[in-house]
Amino acid sequence: MKNLFLWLIIACSFFSLSLNAQSKFTISGTISEASSNETLIGGVNIIFPEIQSGTTTNEYGFYSITLSEGTYKLAVSYLGFNTIVETVELTGDVVKNFSLTDTLESLDEVVITENIEKLNIKAPQMSVNKLSSTTIKEIPVVLGEADIIKAITLLPGVTTAGEAASGFNVRGGAADQNLILLDEATIYNSSHLFGFFSVFNPDAIKDLKLYKGGIPARYGGRVSSVLDIYQKEGNSKEFHANGGIGIVSSRLLLEGPLEKDKGSFLLGGRSSYAHLFLPLFDLDNKAYFYDLNTKLSYKIDDNNNVYFSGGYFGRDVFSIADTFENTYGNSVLNFRWNHLFSDKIFSNLSLIYSDYYYGLKLNFVEFDWNSGIQNFNLKYDFKHYLTNKIKLQYGLNSIYYAFNPGDIKPTVKSSGINPFKLTQKYAFENAIYLDAEHKVSDKLSLSYGLRLSTFHRLGQDELNVYENDQAVVFNEDFQIYEKANPIDTETFDRSDVIERFVNLEPRASVAYQLNTVSSVKASYNRMTQYLHLLSNTNSPTPLDVWTPSGKYIKPQLLDQYAVGYFKEFNDSKYSLEVESFYKTIKNRIDYIDGADLVANNAIEQVVLNGKARAYGLEVLFRKNEGRFKGWLAYTLSKSEQQTEGRTSNEIGINNGNWYNTPYDKTHDISLTGSYDLNEKWKLNGNFLFQTGQPATFPNGQYQYNGVTVPSYNNRNADRLPVYHRLDISATYTAKPEKKSGLQSYWVFGIYNAYNRKNAASVSFSANQDTGANEANRLAIFGIIPSVSYNFKF
Repeated sequence: MKNLFLWLIIACSFFSLSLNAQSKFTISGTISEASSNETLIGGVNIIFPEIQSGTTTNEYGFYSITLSEGTYKLAVSYLGFNTIVETVELTGDVVKNFSLTDTLESLDEVVITENIEKLNIKAPQMSVNKLSSTTIKEIPVVLGEADIIKAITLLPGVTTAGEAASGFNVRGGAADQNLILLDEATIYNSSHLFGFFSVFNPDAIKDLKLYKGGIPARYGGRVSSVLDIYQKEGNSKEFHANGGIGIVSSRLLLEGPLEKDKGSFLLGGRSSYAHLFLPLFDLDNKAYFYDLNTKLSYKIDDNNNVYFSGGYFGRDVFSIADTFENTYGNSVLNFRWNHLFSDKIFSNLSLIYSDYYYGLKLNFVEFDWNSGIQNFNLKYDFKHYLTNKIKLQYGLNSIYYAFNPGDIKPTVKSSGINPFKLTQKYAFENAIYLDAEHKVSDKLSLSYGLRLSTFHRLGQDELNVYENDQAVVFNEDFQIYEKANPIDTETFDRSDVIERFVNLEPRASVAYQLNTVSSVKASYNRMTQYLHLLSNTNSPTPLDVWTPSGKYIKPQLLDQYAVGYFKEFNDSKYSLEVESFYKTIKNRIDYIDGADLVANNAIEQVVLNGKARAYGLEVLFRKNEGRFKGWLAYTLSKSEQQTEGRTSNEIGINNGNWYNTPYDKTHDISLTGSYDLNEKWKLNGNFLFQTGQPATFPNGQYQYNGVTVPSYNNRNADRLPVYHRLDISATYTAKPEKKSGLQSYWVFGIYNAYNRKNAASVSFSANQDTGANEANRLAIFGIIPSVSYNFKF
């Protein structure tokens, strides 16, 4: 397979050389924002309207296109910026950089009469959503803090487990099946304060894409989605600052030149401070977070740029008096080098460190608990503009993992707790990939690729051995699954390989343009996930532990199919996207009844390999222009899981029948809109309606030795009440005409405007007065007003 990969690259290179021998020339360069020199990435259109040809920028603002010798009209356009129209003469290769100005700046208007910007209709990429930082900040959220994760849950196919729940679910997948990248580094926990906020500072975010399907071969390691987030580089022209002061948190972002037009820095921080007011109520508790975003960028020359992201550092602290203290968070470091080998070959080398830490200090039992996951990642990616019809992306990726499931240490000598360390685990994941974008004709476009991934579970201090290699046994007398007793243990050197996996992951997408404003698309994905998140809750918690595939836990394998119809109306003022998907997942782990996951040194004893499936229909209707803008998203879907018995004598989980996953939402509707009332006032709102989350309720009870014991229905056969709420906000800018110096605006919001008591859970108990059984609904939020002051200069 590796030889095939190399031969493909060599063949493409020879083909490229033969083309260069013809009378064709390449125009290439970088597109940036005029006011800051920030590159504009992944979506700037470079169009040659007279020949109906064009291209777009990559993730670093670079473009390249090859044309026959001649004189052409060229148009460079990007949403929110003034379009540049120029005439270029190609008599040789040309490097042409462009700087776009914001549409708010006073310039003569440029009008392009030809309807040429249809690349989104023609492109084979589907199941992708993109949100700007501006859009995210306009969406009303709880406590007034702009939130990336809450914003993407307003898109079709994306939900959460409920209010104040961590993570998000995509197309019926679990939260751990989402690959979350910040400047290419993996983020393992995306939430602050147990889901109230996300870890991403919206002021520092430059670009966001959510891939739900049709995922390119350059991405791997998860089977549900990819959330790819890039931070700003910083302003290399002049110093600027912006921030906000809210009810419970504040933020500040500083950026400016290290060397004008060549180097820049970015420094951003956030912190919450609601805990500072708790002593006023005679409470000695704490619950707060803080995070830091940093980045240095430097342009060495026209062919080389380097970036250093001290990246991201965040911590959450939660404590109750002197009883316990919980600290957790992510740390990310990233060094990247962009290099142009030629006007057709762009490369990016990344060295990445990512860490997730969880610490628990239990003072009443006098011990500390620490756990986490670390990885060291090497990526080398190339984008090869072979011809105007064929573009290649290829590269390699190697990740070394170190897993710390738990380490217990006594805090004082008199503690009754002995030091105890769960067995650390190690793994090595590698991949090579090749992606191709192929314009077959004016109407037909293809995207296809192949990823070869390998996973090596490395040696550890001790590994249990079980009879017949079964760590879980079935008790036929009681019809239950139980832990198997180890018959031996094995010890390995770190360099040993306990288990290895090799998987081919083909990807393919096709788009057929019906006319200039509509197209149909289809895609197929095979993806592999080698890491598993061990959790006995419906949404991730900081205590959840990541574990690698190995001898007893197999990697998850996804096959996803999707078809869609896409149409633009009224000169792109409106757009409609309709997609249907079906996916299956092999080796999705399931837990036996009564599974204990915390501080379990033999996790294989409580899990079984099952399978999952999800299918649905997604509709997204957008209004893209005018005083009123927004979208309506609707998803009709089903998400199920099954774990059958391994032999005819076993009953499996839930009697081997399919059951709803905790993130199955039959109906999911969201309406999001913004209205420019006048120059000073802007109104925003969103409405959500979702089918209630699956749950398992008792269906009866019996008495045993004087104790009432409940009996339960099938797993996840019941549901919480339907979820719905309305959020509204108003943005007031006192001096909208002011474009320099201190600029500010106020945001007034109401979360859950009609005070809906949405159920986070339902518990059952006997009424102390009557003895009758009753259900008790727990609601996290009612109506919550907020106000924040935002500024920049």
